[in-house]
Amino acid sequence: MNVPYALILLRLLLAPTVVILAYLFKEQSALVILGLMYVGLFSDIFDGIIARKQQLSTTKMRRIDSQVDLVFWLGIAWSCYLIYPDLIEENKIGVILVLTMEGLCYLVSFLKFGKETCTHAFLSKMWGLTLLATFTALLGFAHNGWIFKTCVILGLASQLDVILIILILRNWAHDVPSFYHAILMRKGIPFKKSKYLNS
Repeated sequence: MNVPYALILLRLLLAPTVVILAYLFKEQSALVILGLMYVGLFSDIFDGIIARKQQLSTTKMRRIDSQVDLVFWLGIAWSCYLIYPDLIEENKIGVILVLTMEGLCYLVSFLKFGKETCTHAFLSKMWGLTLLATFTALLGFAHNGWIFKTCVILGLASQLDVILIILILRNWAHDVPSFYHAILMRKGIPFKKSKYLNS
């Protein structure tokens, strides 16, 4: 079996798994879900590395990987809400804003290009790290302090960056590091992508 696709499939299956665990066992499942979150994280890291090593990284794979990432992190977020609804409610406005902006990214991309966004932008990756830290604090320590607020702010910034990328690009593209690089692409100016951050 294609190993990168198997790792993507693993992450997809983890999403409903963590939600079911949270629904059935509440706080008792928090540490198990935390462990599964890191399993998903490492599957995300290694699917790209292996795909590049085996020269299997394609536009199709990048698109699937991007959408599965969204499903996986939404599953983790939902499980956190099921376990610690009060902690999430304390940051309700920020959460709603982030979800609204995420939806707006997809809406703008579908309206302009007829397909989903798949930028894998640098700010989005940084947001992913703060998501990891936030969910670790929630699941591991039942804590939602400054890291949660930082996550919301960086999430909004990263989604604004994605929307700008979409609006600037003439044609749909994947793996665009930032809106600045989208400007370079629009002008036909070449640039070098990081082999670690973009395929």
